[in-house]
Amino acid sequence: QILYLKPPWTLANLLKCYKKHWMAVFGYVVPRSLLSTIECLSKHLYADEPFDSSTVRILLQESKKLLHAFSCRSDYNGVLPQAYAEVTKLCETLGEVRAALVEQDLSEDIMVLSENAACEKMDATVPSLQSTEEKELHPSFHVAQENRHQEIWSVLEGVWNTMNLYSVELFQKLDPSAVTMAAKPSFEEAFLGLQKLLAAVKDIREGIGR
Repeated sequence: QILYLKPPWTLANLLKCYKKHWMAVFGYVVPRSLLSTIECLSKHLYADEPFDSSTVRILLQESKKLLHAFSCRSDYNGVLPQAYAEVTKLCETLGEVRAALVEQDLSEDIMVLSENAACEKMDATVPSLQSTEEKELHPSFHVAQENRHQEIWSVLEGVWNTMNLYSVELFQKLDPSAVTMAAKPSFEEAFLGLQKLLAAVKDIREGIGR
């Protein structure tokens, strides 16, 4: 009789009920600080703008926090552990997809860099042109070389941006103050981030060597 919204509920209804009855009801069942989790889910799930992978990661982690908190009270006939397992699986899948995309971008950058390096070596073996007509081609040849140098510079810039991405993710995992809404990741996650960074640097060195 006193419920803010009557059942049957949609997810949006549930989040509204959580916020409305938080202090009087739910704050006595789970830590009251989890109200920020409810507000985070409500804000992002019903926003008109599309999600990016970082937002999805935050929403999944906040959902895990909420499910874990309620699991301390009851397993709700086995439904809650099943939901927690599904959200955890989604987190792992998202992590694999993000890692694969970053590795793909890095591999493409290294491949282009290697091809350009091979072209540079080929150009160095071309004998100098002696005839007058051939000498007239030299300006365009230099322009082509300059464009190639710009292309290589662009590839190196892409590699640098990729390394910055790894670094940002790594420091967010290691520095609690860098994480705002999401739960503090474990040191195991930070270690995995460092391993990815080391592997990326190794690939870059091998690509340049080739």
